[in-house]
Amino acid sequence: MPKTTACEPLSFTEAARGVIAMARLAGERHWVPATSGNFSVRIDQAHAALTATGADKARLTEADVIEAEISGAKHPRASAEAPLHLMRYAVDPAIGAIAHIHSLPATILSRAHERAGFFRLEGWELLKAFSGIRTHEVALDIPIVPNDQDTDRLAALVEERLREAGPVPGYLISGHGLYTWGASAKDAIRHMEAFDFLLTAELQQERAR
Repeated sequence: MPKTTACEPLSFTEAARGVIAMARLAGERHWVPATSGNFSVRIDQAHAALTATGADKARLTEADVIEAEISGAKHPRASAEAPLHLMRYAVDPAIGAIAHIHSLPATILSRAHERAGFFRLEGWELLKAFSGIRTHEVALDIPIVPNDQDTDRLAALVEERLREAGPVPGYLISGHGLYTWGASAKDAIRHMEAFDFLLTAELQQERAR
């Protein structure tokens, strides 16, 4: 999954529509219980649209989306997890949208495999749903990082682990959930759906052993 060129700039309203589409889908799939989760879409190289703190993702409206500086002062309505989005945008200009969900398989497997530091996805046909992957004959080691309430520190650790891991479509936070991204909100939605299927399949396979 090589990096591509920087994303085309969007208006705030266009970006907010992408945020709302991701959030509402996640709400329908029960991936963001109790107002959890966060979603964002890059506006340009300096700004991103993010879900505001405390917003009900299943019923998100444009009023629940904020415009934040990627490398500037913290927005007063930004959630605690905003740094995990903004640092990803700062590091990789090809990222156009980021989704953070608390799906059950992602949360369970992130704890079960925390000691290993990664979770391997290998041999599944649906791996081809991730951008840049053309065959099921691939192994993806999805990084797992320990949870930390200091999200600035956690964001820095995530970027360190992602540099070590090489190209991957997401990562897990132990006992917390999944972050995934794409060049657009449409790509991020596809990646959310692919991760949910793959991690559900892996969890059921582990339970059957």
